Formats: sequence, structure tokens, C-alpha cells
Amino acid sequence: MTDEPRKPFLYLVVCAAGVAAGVGRLITAARERGWEVGVIATPVAMNGFFDAAEAEARTGRPVRSAWRSPADPRPFPPPDAVAVAPATFNTVNKWAAGFADTLAVGTLCEALGLGVPIGVLPCVADALAAHPAYQESLTRLRGLGVRFGDPYTGTPEADGGRPEFAWERVLDLLEHG
Repeated sequence: MTDEPRKPFLYLVVCAAGVAAGVGRLITAARERGWEVGVIATPVAMNGFFDAAEAEARTGRPVRSAWRSPADPRPFPPPDAVAVAPATFNTVNKWAAGFADTLAVGTLCEALGLGVPIGVLPCVADALAAHPAYQESLTRLRGLGVRFGDPYTGTPEADGGRPEFAWERVLDLLEHG
């Protein structure tokens, strides 16, 4: 009898941004690249920003948003990498400041402390991205080894449409730096 090698495990942190509705594309892409995936969502993201039931069906695991009790088993193995997509202004700032007030941000703080590779796709409006605290948070997290993709603002294009969110870019950041 042969044991199949364990696939690398990706924690996918989903924040409350409109593009979060497309997170299934990232789950599918990650699985196609050989990752197992567990989704951890911010509490606000759980309020209709993405389809949690669909994410559970795609991953075969529960979407997590709240702390478990110490007696409860861990639903995910330790992460080999963490993706944050979409990453919001609030989450980036709380994470950089070390405020672990939600499971999602607490997971990011812990992963950073453990040296787990982390890739981030920011989704922040230009006005918020210009805020000095956000710029300082990006500098701090980059200095700690967090890998950031290009920011997505969702600014409408000339034809009125919106650009695509580059979901797979976060996997490229994790796999190739």
C-alpha cells in the first residue's frame, strides 16, 4: 500500500470587498495547481460578500470565521502558505498593527510570526490607499516578507466595465515570489 504525499495546504483569507464574490475562481485555480484549500473569512465578508456554501463545496471543508473552542478539533492542518484575496484597508492595517481581533487577522498575525509565506492582493479604493496609515502598513508588512500583488481599485474603465481581479496572481506570488 502506498501513501499519497500530502498536498500543500493553503489558507485563503477572504475580506469584505465586492470582488470577493469571485473567490471560487481562486479556489479552483489553487486546487488545479495542487493545493488543498481552507477558507477563513472576516466576519463582515460572511455577510453576503461571497457564497460560503459554494466555497465549502469547492474545498470540502467548512468556511471559518469565528474562533473555535479549545476542545474543538482543528478543522485545517497547519498552512504551507497563506493567500489574502481580496485584502481590504481594514484588514491590512489591523494586521500590520498586530490587532488579532478576528480569526482572519489573528491567523495572519500568527502566520507572519511562524514565517509562513503570505501573498496578498489588495482591493482598496484610491482615497483609502492614499491614507498614511495604509502606506505605513504596506511598508511594514513588505519589510517582514509579505508578498503583495498590484493593488485593485475597481475603478471603472472607459467603457464603464470594471477590470478583472487577478485571482491567480496571488498563487504566482506564493509559488515564485
